[in-house]
Amino acid sequence: MQIYRATELSAELKNGLEKLLPQLSQSAQMPSSEQIENLLADGNTHLLVAEVDGAIAGILSLVVVNIPTGCKAWIEDVVVDGDFRGQKIGFQLVEKAKETALGLGVKKIYLTSNPSRQAAHKLYKNCGFEEYNTCVFRKTL
Repeated sequence: MQIYRATELSAELKNGLEKLLPQLSQSAQMPSSEQIENLLADGNTHLLVAEVDGAIAGILSLVVVNIPTGCKAWIEDVVVDGDFRGQKIGFQLVEKAKETALGLGVKKIYLTSNPSRQAAHKLYKNCGFEEYNTCVFRKTL
């Protein structure tokens, strides 16, 4: 298995996203090719891809933000293809995100997870994350 930062849109990446995003959320909409290319060109967004024997097995988005209180990062859209679960791919993706963030001077990494995703919570705890007492607010625009 290899994990790398995707930097350009390929047919394999697009097909991988088309397969993975519905496994992440039934309401997830497939971004257009232009949206994916913009994401890949964004210097603060790192789309990490796990590949096994030429197949895209999982993804993770690491978003780095520089704000007055320091350099922070968010992990978003972590998904491992159902055909590859149980192989510690999610763990390795999170570890790669942590390594990438550390190399960029990030001091804290945040993530949110739906309360029903118990397997994801176990993964994040195994990667050293702790529950953080906060309220998350959202406004759909």
